[in-house]
Amino acid sequence: MHRRNLFLIASLGLLTLLGFSLAMKTGDAPASQMQKFVSAWIDSLDDAQRTKALVAYGSGDRTTWNFIPLETRKGLPLMEMNVAQQTAALRAVRAALSDAGYEKSSKIMQNESMLRILEGPGSEAKRNPEKYYMTIYGSPADAGTWGMSFEGHHLSLNFVCRDGVVVDSTPQFFAANPATLLSDVTGPLPKGTRILRDEEEIAFELVNKMQQSDRQQAVIDDKSPAEIRFASLPQPELAAAEGVRMSDLDRESQQRLNKLIDVYAKAVPAEVADERLRIIQADGPAEIYFAWAGATKPGIGHYYRIQGKSFLIEFVNTQPDAEGNPANHIHAVYRDLTGDFDLPIKSGT
Repeated sequence: MHRRNLFLIASLGLLTLLGFSLAMKTGDAPASQMQKFVSAWIDSLDDAQRTKALVAYGSGDRTTWNFIPLETRKGLPLMEMNVAQQTAALRAVRAALSDAGYEKSSKIMQNESMLRILEGPGSEAKRNPEKYYMTIYGSPADAGTWGMSFEGHHLSLNFVCRDGVVVDSTPQFFAANPATLLSDVTGPLPKGTRILRDEEEIAFELVNKMQQSDRQQAVIDDKSPAEIRFASLPQPELAAAEGVRMSDLDRESQQRLNKLIDVYAKAVPAEVADERLRIIQADGPAEIYFAWAGATKPGIGHYYRIQGKSFLIEFVNTQPDAEGNPANHIHAVYRDLTGDFDLPIKSGT
């Protein structure tokens, strides 16, 4: 493995071990922490790097997002930074996420090295843990509005800060291929790694332990779709929610559904997650629906979505993994139905 990649992987692990210590040093709010580390990163860049990294807040690029392998993306990639700049960028990403959110992000990046091994020669350019791009929109400051995105294969994180507060943190996309690492190969992740374990296991427990009548309402199709809906769109274009209402579920199933929602909502720092959950709770259980499609056991395509008035969660595991194992490739997204990217909702959606 390339020496730079080894250093990056070590840095990812170190910042995971640091946990909340970055924020605890000053007690600053998440937006202030992000501003501090983003500003330090910007100060380390040369003019050519800044041209790529800094984009006007009003640019249309701010609301573009994707998670497939691309030859290039908006922003400045880690592979065009020196080691100190990489570390500074990762500190800013770390400040924008919770322990759980950063651990998932770091493992998704490390997993690119595993995909390179599993797919073999010829995959080097596509599977690169340094091919993740940092972009800053506007000027980070205590007053005013600015944004940050961090994106690459299987990862898209998007934030808007206004007057020292994180006012939006979606779309939030995490994915894993393989969903479960089945091969014992030499690399940064051990056999058995499941980056998005909770997103899958809690959902299986929920659907399989529901009362039969509730499951009949929840299952909307015997076959799983191939992909999440509205992938890469600035905002989802939704129809009416389907499935079973949370309010119709028994107490244990409601608890499991809330636990599953928490997994997605708590990928960001506590202050931001608490605001997400406050908005979700305001929807009320009568306005939150859980829908399932496909198999209710691993190894066969399965899908679910959770939809309220203010949020949408989607999960799909239908595609094979890099070695051809069926239904071992997860895509999972959390979206803000009051407006991703802090944008107003289009009329009619």
